[in-house]
Parts: sequence; C-alpha cells; structure tokens
Amino acid sequence: MALDIVIMAAGKGTRMKSALPKVLHRLAGRSLLQHVLDTGAELGADRIVAVTGHGAALVEAAVAAPNLHFVRQEPQLGTGHAVQQAAPLLHDEGTTLILNGDVPLIRAATLRALLAACGGERLALLTVVLPDPHGYGRIVREAGAVRGIVEHKDADPEQHAIDEVYTGVMAAPTRLLKRWLAALTNDNAQGEYYLTDVVALAVAGGVPVVAAPAPTETEVLGVNSPVQLADLERRYQGARALALMESGVRLADPARLDVRGELTCGGDVEIDVGCVFEGRVVLGDDVRIGAHCWIRNATIGAGTAILPYTHMDGEASGIEIGAGAQIGPYARLRPGARLGDEVHIGNFVEVKNSTLGRGAKANHLAYLGDATVGARVNYGAGSITANYDGANKHRTVIGDDVHVGSNCVLVAPMTVGAGATIGAGSTVAKEAPAGQLTVVRAPQVSLPGWKRPVKQKK
Repeated sequence: MALDIVIMAAGKGTRMKSALPKVLHRLAGRSLLQHVLDTGAELGADRIVAVTGHGAALVEAAVAAPNLHFVRQEPQLGTGHAVQQAAPLLHDEGTTLILNGDVPLIRAATLRALLAACGGERLALLTVVLPDPHGYGRIVREAGAVRGIVEHKDADPEQHAIDEVYTGVMAAPTRLLKRWLAALTNDNAQGEYYLTDVVALAVAGGVPVVAAPAPTETEVLGVNSPVQLADLERRYQGARALALMESGVRLADPARLDVRGELTCGGDVEIDVGCVFEGRVVLGDDVRIGAHCWIRNATIGAGTAILPYTHMDGEASGIEIGAGAQIGPYARLRPGARLGDEVHIGNFVEVKNSTLGRGAKANHLAYLGDATVGARVNYGAGSITANYDGANKHRTVIGDDVHVGSNCVLVAPMTVGAGATIGAGSTVAKEAPAGQLTVVRAPQVSLPGWKRPVKQKK
C-alpha cells in the first residue's frame, strides 16, 4: 500500500516579521521545511507533496527530497483547503500522512507509531498534553473516545480548559481522506476550510478515530516567531550535547555548542565553548577543539589539537587533517586542504587546495594556495604562493626538507627542490634547485645625508 505525505508549507509567517518565507528559516543549519522533508524521506514515502503558497518559487527552489512534488495554494483558505490542493496527486489506495512545514523536530519513530495506529483503516491523530495549550485545537472526547477537534478560535470556555491538543499531524486512509476533503465547508468564525473537520466527518461515517500521544512536547512544537525558533534551536542543541556527552565527549559547556550537521567523535574528545560544527565533521580519538572554532566538512585525525578561533570551511571538497597535528590559533583552512600527520599551521595562516606532508610547518602569517608541500618543510612568516595570474590558477611544488625564509613570494607555476633554502625576502619565479640556497634580492643601498621630506607650513 502506498504511503503519501502531504506537508503544509504555504503560510506567510507574519509573526516572524521577515521577508523570508517562514518554512525557510533555519534551525541547526537546515530550513524548517528541509527538516520535515528529511524525516518524510526517512519513512520511505512513495510520494511527498509540499503545499506552497507565500514565496512559493523561493521555497520550491530551496528544498529537495526523493519523490517530491509541489502544489500551490492560492489563495490560502485554511488547512483543509491546503490539503485539497494535494489530493489529486495522492494514490487512491494507501495511507496519507499530513505534516506541517514549520514543525521541524518531529521524529520518524513517532510518525511510524502514528501510521501503525492508523493501520490503513482508522483516522489517527497525533496529540500532546500541553501546560499552555493556547492557539492549539482541542481534542474533544466523549466517554474517552475522540469525537472531534475544536480550533482555539472557535472553542468555548469549557473547551479552552482542555489540555490535550491536536499537533497538526494526522494519518488517514487516502480513499476516505479524499471523500472527507470534498465534504468540507467553511462555516466557522474564520470562514476557512479546516482540516480538523474531517474528524467529525469520520465519526459521522462510523470510522474509528484514535489518538496517538507524542513522546515529547519538543518534537511537536511549531515555529511562529523568532522567539519560538530560538527556543527550538536550544532544545535541539541541548539534545545533541547530551547525546555527545553520554557517548564520552567532554564539553566545557553544553549550552555553548552548535551542531548544524553530522558530528562524529572518537574517544576522549574535548570541545571547548562556542564551537560550531556544520556539514559532516569527524573527530578522531583524543582530538581537542579550542574555544570559538568554526568547522565545516572536515575530518580530523587522532591526537590533533585545534586551537581557539580557528576557521575551517571544507565546502564540497572537504578538509583532511592527519594525526598529531596542531592547527591555530586564528588559522584558516579552506576547501581542499590536506594536512599530513604532525603538521603545524599557526596563527593567521591560510591554506587552500594544498597538501602538506608529515611534519611540515607554517607557524604564522602565511598563505599556501594550490601547493604541494613535502615533509618537514619550514614555511616562513609572511611568505605566500602567488598562485593566480589574473586568469588561471597555477601550482607550486615544494620538496621535502625545504626551508622557506620570511617574506618570500613563490610565483607559480614553480618547483622548489628537496632540501632547498629560499632566502628571506626573495621573490622566486623560476625553479629553485634541490639542496641549494636561492636568494633573489636587490642590492642594499644606504644614502648618507638623505633627509625625509618635510611638509611645508602655509
């Protein structure tokens, strides 16, 4: 039997006070809608239909998932009207799961339990008990059985006191859902077509309505304001921090950690405060991350120390650092950096699309771009590889055991042979022979009696 998922993502999100559509605001590095799509894909849906409206073109271009289709709700006449737009794309037989694009932390395990409660025969509602149910539709029961949902705006004082609420997530037999959607009316205070009215239609038709409780409040909370978005971000990061600590990672302060992707840690990893991890980051055993580092798409070998304020952005090609290396403080690693074991990259050193062999060192104030650097190279302060001629990038090759003095410019393409020394202040544009000293300097001149110009007074 087919599983279809409908995700409602048409709202403007007025309370966000932003030109960006609400579902594209980011939580843990991904848009709210992308979180929901990823969860839907985890369920193996045969078809996912996202209902867009406000900023539809922007939303549709920003997200992706297997078997994803879009329909537009224009104008927006309520939740029932939104699902009506998706109905023609749903399989005639099977189950339809309805989700909300602004409820990002719903878990696949919770949705599987809801689908099991539906069983392809019942209308199953995901519910939760909230201490403050303001704004949510209330679950109305008679003798314990679910008989309906009353929207907050239409509830009377007695119904306002109900603390069991509808989360906006339901599962229904698709053939019945299509019939109920066709029967919806807008006879209510808002003049909208409420999806929740399908409950009364199910009850009237003798279809069992069951409630499946959500395990936690956090995973069913929606985002309607920057305050709520920040609250969910902290809840999400708190859960990630707890899981890391339970696996043995030592966090200096779990409240000051941000994981915006996939972070995998070996044994005895230590992470100081204010660190941000994006994309896919792998930390080997005994890795130490100093305070306020930003790391994206990188693999870091065992025993390596990343000192404070280091910035690594591997983008698509990634960054690889070997074992026992020391990076930072204030270092910058860019895409394609491949650093061997025991490499030292110091303060204000930038490395891009370069390979450094075992034990190579660039301890301060240097740039290595499009370079292949051998083992045990000492790369001096203020030295750079001039890799760009204004149209094309060129490569610099530096052999093993080379010593590059301070304030040198290596003009690519060029090669420095193994064991060579480049004298401080040299601009080298030709091959530097192995084992030799290469110096390129203008003669030093001293002019006796020379005086600095003096500004004339008016």
